[in-house]
Amino acid sequence: MTQDRRTHWEKVYEEKAEAELSWTQADPGISLELSETAGITGASSVIDVGAGTSRFGARLIQRGIHDVTVLDISEFAIERARRESGEAGEAITWIVADITTWTPSRTFDLWHDRAVFHFLVDQGDRAAYIARLHRALRPGGHAIIATFALDGPDKCSGLPVVRYSPQTLGETLGEEFKLIQSRLDVHRTPWDSPQPFQFSLFERRN
Repeated sequence: MTQDRRTHWEKVYEEKAEAELSWTQADPGISLELSETAGITGASSVIDVGAGTSRFGARLIQRGIHDVTVLDISEFAIERARRESGEAGEAITWIVADITTWTPSRTFDLWHDRAVFHFLVDQGDRAAYIARLHRALRPGGHAIIATFALDGPDKCSGLPVVRYSPQTLGETLGEEFKLIQSRLDVHRTPWDSPQPFQFSLFERRN
């Protein structure tokens, strides 16, 4: 399954320009706002999982966050993101890995995921993701997880997804994660199609 996923995403990022990717986001504004709500500072550590070519990591560096890690299953996406991040990219730790099989070697203060978890339609994959979240996020740390909302698309990039509300996402993550804040957002694709998302900020209980 991991190899199938990797093959799919390598093909997507190798064959399509950024303007051809429905999830392209010029400004990760909501993620940055929720990061501020989580209380991150220059001393905080952040991991962006399944980041693709997101600008979130580079924006954090530009805001004075020094410990930023970006993870994605696609080596092609990571290399493109590294190039496009410019000087900020030199300060980022880049990891090519499948989030469901990755072995965290440390913990972080903030876990960020925009549009990865909803691709995990298999219960075993969801459990594997949550296990990594437990291992990589320190107690008292925060997680921002954005998925398609309940009225969002039921497929993306040709793959089925699971849609969530903040409440159903919290139930899936388990009682250890307390919902702090949620935001609904209608993302506009590069061809101006609406995609309803929900962004949820959780605190991992001590």
